[in-house]
Amino acid sequence: MNDKAYERVLADVGPRLRRLRQERGVTLTALAETTGISVSTLSRLESGGRKATLELLLPLAQAHQVPLDELVGAPEVGDPRVRAVPHRRDHMTIVPLTRQPGGLQAYKMVIEPVAGPPEQRTHEGYEWMYVLSGRLRLLLADRDVVLRSGEAAEFDTRLPHWFGPAGDEPVEVLSLFGRQGERMHVRAKPRGRDKED
Repeated sequence: MNDKAYERVLADVGPRLRRLRQERGVTLTALAETTGISVSTLSRLESGGRKATLELLLPLAQAHQVPLDELVGAPEVGDPRVRAVPHRRDHMTIVPLTRQPGGLQAYKMVIEPVAGPPEQRTHEGYEWMYVLSGRLRLLLADRDVVLRSGEAAEFDTRLPHWFGPAGDEPVEVLSLFGRQGERMHVRAKPRGRDKED
């Protein structure tokens, strides 16, 4: 590749970064918080006032969850696949299903049984969970609910909560989570009162 070809590739990076960020509805401020790159540097990078470097592109590719070559070359057309990388956290395998930072996040989780009493926690956000297989036990404040395959629950995560397998078998769950308290629009029709008392 000659110098002119390199210059053309680098000139296309800024507009591609802006388009990628705007398609995902992410602000420069939110992206700066995710990547550790200043808002002014991100703005100059998108406008072409700053040349793209590997040091800048690597955290941006990670934040947008896209391959590095998608930032410096044309993305594959018509390929809607999410290339998610599973990771382990404690007794869970988590597969992220969304590629943008901020906003609603989708995850597939396989949760294994764990010894010891459940410990409820709180944090900002709102969660919607759908059981794909197995049985999920959800402790929400003073409620103790068991969800079976095909059932869903939604709750404000500022309430003390814990979830995990209801028995000795793992449970597979689809989770939608909004850090800013975004509510989901899908609701499960209740089948009747739970036998909790």
